[in-house]
Amino acid sequence: MEETSVLIARSQAGERDAREVLIEKNLGLVHHIVRRFANRGHDLEDLFQIGTIGLMKAIDKFDLSLGLKFSTYAVPMITGEIKRFLRDDGMVKVSRTIKENGMKVSAARQKLQSILGRDPSIQEIAEETGMDREEIVLAMEASTEVESIYSAVYQDDGSEVYLVDKVVRGSGSVGSSMVGIYSSEDSEKEELLNHMLLKQLLDGLEPSERELIYMRYFQNKTQMEIASVLGISQVQVSRMEKKILLRMREKAK
Repeated sequence: MEETSVLIARSQAGERDAREVLIEKNLGLVHHIVRRFANRGHDLEDLFQIGTIGLMKAIDKFDLSLGLKFSTYAVPMITGEIKRFLRDDGMVKVSRTIKENGMKVSAARQKLQSILGRDPSIQEIAEETGMDREEIVLAMEASTEVESIYSAVYQDDGSEVYLVDKVVRGSGSVGSSMVGIYSSEDSEKEELLNHMLLKQLLDGLEPSERELIYMRYFQNKTQMEIASVLGISQVQVSRMEKKILLRMREKAK
């Protein structure tokens, strides 16, 4: 199969076959992103179609001269398209409590920024507000202006571009070019969200299953050691572990 860069060049030159190949090649990426928006009150197939639109926009707008991986540019484009749809369609339901928490977090954040001269960490916001870190993450996720990097901005010559284009073009380094959008705070939020998901998955297990997973992945015990503790064979432990992980994986989709 031709390299992605070649396919993009052909697609942008108007070759529909190349465009179709590119779309097909990256549908797995769209599926992966769509899974993040499960349980938002909307059919995942609809979100997949919206994400595909974001993928097509990424194909059309990607600048080959940047020397970046296409996925680096496509992921925020696909994600932004889905978030824009959810926002405009009114499907993101935010409770009054979360809204109130969002206001508290915003006020505390501004206060700490003026004191510290930098963006505060989630832990610092937690200490200021007395809220749990998980509550802060949920409030921040619900109140974030999801279109910030997709807003139209204007260059000196008056031409209109998307902010995401200027961000990606801002530096030869992907990490440094994204620093204004994906800060350490975002990494901390992602870590906390993963922790919350893991806790939810573990809470859904039977006590014996939870004990097995805890010993295997938190205490790093071997299957033989676990078998000795549980009074069963190593083969039984292996079978149980596979079944539990498969069930957790399905619930996490």
